[in-house]
Amino acid sequence: MRFRHSPEIWSTFPELSCGVLHATGVDGAVEVGPRLDRYAEAARARLAGGPEGGFPEIQAWRRAFARMGLPPTRYRCAAESLLRRFRRDGALPALHPLVELGNALSIGYAVPVAVLDLDRIAGDLTVRPATGAETYLTLGGEAEHPEPGEVVFADAAGGAHSRRWTHRQSGASAVRPGTTEVLVVIEAMHAGGAATVRRMLTELADALPVPSRTALLTADAPEFAYAAAR
Repeated sequence: MRFRHSPEIWSTFPELSCGVLHATGVDGAVEVGPRLDRYAEAARARLAGGPEGGFPEIQAWRRAFARMGLPPTRYRCAAESLLRRFRRDGALPALHPLVELGNALSIGYAVPVAVLDLDRIAGDLTVRPATGAETYLTLGGEAEHPEPGEVVFADAAGGAHSRRWTHRQSGASAVRPGTTEVLVVIEAMHAGGAATVRRMLTELADALPVPSRTALLTADAPEFAYAAAR
């Protein structure tokens, strides 16, 4: 099984930096509290200097969304949405510890982080333009079909595990109490993104009490192969 971005994505967004992590044997008992606090403090300190819309990392994703024909203040990358919520509420919701860790890492670095349950993904997962035939499940379980040409995380069975690339994840592959195997995808568009993503991968791997494999993907090395545990 493989994760990759299609050649069209790399050609259109050469500034993309992507890191992936594969881990098995995870459970809902991961202790992440101290790290959540550290990333929250980092986000709070940055927000004290101005709203998230001015962060270089967020500006870069806004430019990418505009290039896709999406109004960037209507459709925001997940990191921007989380930072807006954090600025408003002062905290993020309590969810599965791995999701909490991914969200905290995301606001700490202002970079989108997707945490996916691999048991619910069929075959290879590719970031590519949608055909329009893919099926996306909302967190509420409602089925949607992406617009043709919309960038999605698509699996081999036609499941769309995101909408508008990093705007929204799917409920179909959301991490839940029984999740044991995950794929984490970190994507940055800003200058210096590769160094940021590398640091995020290292910190994420250090936070997990189970073995993991990581990789930085590029246009020349665009695929990450992993053997599913099931």
